[in-house]
Order: sequence, then C-alpha cells, then structure tokens
Amino acid sequence: MHVSQLPLTALRAFEVAARHLSFKAAAAELHVTPTAVSHQIHQLESMLGVVLFERLHRGLALTAAARSCLQPLRNGFENLAQAMDALSEFREMGVLSVSAPPSFTLRLLMPITHQFLALHPEVDLNVTTRMREPWLASRSAKDEASVLREWVDTSDVVILFGGKPPLDVEVRELMPLSITLLCSPALLEGKGALRKPADVSGLPWLHDERGLKYGGMSFWQQWLRAAGIESSTPDRGHRFTHAALAIEAAVRGEGLVVTTPALCRAELAHGTLVAPFDISVPLEASYYLLARRGAPPRVRAFADWLCGALAR
Repeated sequence: MHVSQLPLTALRAFEVAARHLSFKAAAAELHVTPTAVSHQIHQLESMLGVVLFERLHRGLALTAAARSCLQPLRNGFENLAQAMDALSEFREMGVLSVSAPPSFTLRLLMPITHQFLALHPEVDLNVTTRMREPWLASRSAKDEASVLREWVDTSDVVILFGGKPPLDVEVRELMPLSITLLCSPALLEGKGALRKPADVSGLPWLHDERGLKYGGMSFWQQWLRAAGIESSTPDRGHRFTHAALAIEAAVRGEGLVVTTPALCRAELAHGTLVAPFDISVPLEASYYLLARRGAPPRVRAFADWLCGALAR
C-alpha cells in the first residue's frame, strides 16, 4: 500500500484500542466516542479484509493478524513522533506562539509584551487571537477538550477566558476577576448625572457579553443584583461580543458598562474611566494560561513573566 493511502486515523484508533483492549478506554484517550472508535476499527478491518479483534463478552482480544502488525505499527508511530520532534526543533529555536482572546490581547497583552521582549531579545513572538466557544462545553466536555487539546498542540501558550479547562496540561490562573460598573467621568456631571446606583436606569447600558456567554447571566444582571436594584429590562442596551468594544464605547461616553476592571487598567489610571460606586462582584470565570507539560524554557519564561506582570 502506498503511503498516501494509509488510513492514519483508523490505525491510531487500532493501536490505542489494542493497547487498552477496550474501545471505551481508547475513546477516552482519543477524546472521541466509543462508537467513533468502533467505526474506525470496522473500516480498517473492511479495508484490510481481516479481523483485528475478537469481540468477547467481557472485552476484546487481539487476533493473530492484529498481533502480527501491532509492534511494527507502534514503531511507525514512534518514528512519526520523532520526525515531528525534529521539525519542531526549528520552530522552537526562537519563535513563541501565543493564542489569546481578542480583548485580552488588545488590552492586556500587547501593551506589555515589549517588557518580555526586552528581557528575551532572542524570542520572536507570534500572537494570534482566538475565542473559546462556550457552546462546545455545553454540548460535551469531550468535544471542548478535543478542541482545546488541538489549540495547545499547535500553540506554545494558549490563554482562555471561562471556567478552568478540563485538560491534562499545565494550567495557571492568571488573575482572579471581578466586575463593576464603569463610565466616563462626563456622565457624573450635569443634568441627569449618575449620582447614586438607582440612577443607572436613566442612562444607556453597554453590555460586555462575556457574562452571558460564559456564565449564563449577564454582567449587568449580576451587578444589579449586588446593588439591590430591580429592573424589568436588565438586557436593554447595546451589546458587544468583544469586551474591548464595550469598553471603548464607555470611554467615549456612550453609556455605562459593567465589565472587568482588569481590562481597563490604563483608562482607570488616566481617569478616562471611573468606577462611581464601590460595588463589585467576584467572578467564577477567569483567564487561564495553558501550555504543554515539559514545554521549552522560553514557554516557562513567558508564563512566569506574564503571571508576574499581571499581578503588579
């Protein structure tokens, strides 16, 4: 059989199932369903015209045909892994790939990356933006784990917003988060000014959609509840998928935003945004940094630096 015809996915399923003698255990390792593993094995058996497993009442047993090819197959996968490691040496010489949410990248990461590069001039940063999809977790933890595993396998560092990811990789919480109401100081002056929490009903609302997407309750609903304010229209106002857009609208004085002050450090320091009330709500969601176990020193150096920089 020519190498271009090799059914690599099915062969991988066979090797894992043969190692565990269980489709269920193989599915867990591969982050797929047992039905998917069974289907891959059936396709491989049909292609080869041989039976690879004896389906027994209490599990699986390898046939003579399966035993004859298993070790060469494992050697082949080991050779593939070594080839990938050899290629990755070139990638690892100086490039550090970072994948992070758009708003985190714009408002927290990019303003300070020059500090890391000054400490590590030998490193070239490759930064991409990517958002975690909450519908994957609601559909299946295995589906989300499979997607996140692919992200970690293709980027040196992955930063996520939401709950702690269900992966057996190095995971660090970058910082605890809370939400509060922020606005332009211009909205604290003149007719209709914001003077007490109840006054929020008379001003436009801007929605940072992360609360609804990742926690099931909007940031505005959480803040109103903490402030003891009842509203028949807690979802009124303008909506923004990216927190950065809601924050920029608030800076321009277009309304009030309930968001994470961690993304507004510069605006709060310069006074272009203010927190008029001492009402904050801790979040269960956070920003997490993920990296492969045993990652190169430059990855550990970046993770240590970022945790320290965000803690200051």
